[in-house]
Amino acid sequence: MKITQEEILHVANLARLNLTENEQVTMTEQLDTILSYVDKLSELNTEGVEPTTHAHKKVNAFREDVVHESLPREEALSNAPENNNEMFKVPKII
Repeated sequence: MKITQEEILHVANLARLNLTENEQVTMTEQLDTILSYVDKLSELNTEGVEPTTHAHKKVNAFREDVVHESLPREEALSNAPENNNEMFKVPKII
């Protein structure tokens, strides 16, 4: 599968990325390699293989909801870059 530089530019535009000429070439080569590898999967004989959504046959992977004691406030705030001894201080975002 060959991906073109125009396709890379189109996807970059959709993602609002500004790629330099060098980055465009690199991305084209890397994505072409990835897509070629994925295309090889179509060569596999999957006849009789049931489609799955998960590698393991688990019905429910959730754990029981058990109430535990919370961290003490001092410990929770100990690694915060900024706090006022009661809560995390974060930049105002509008």
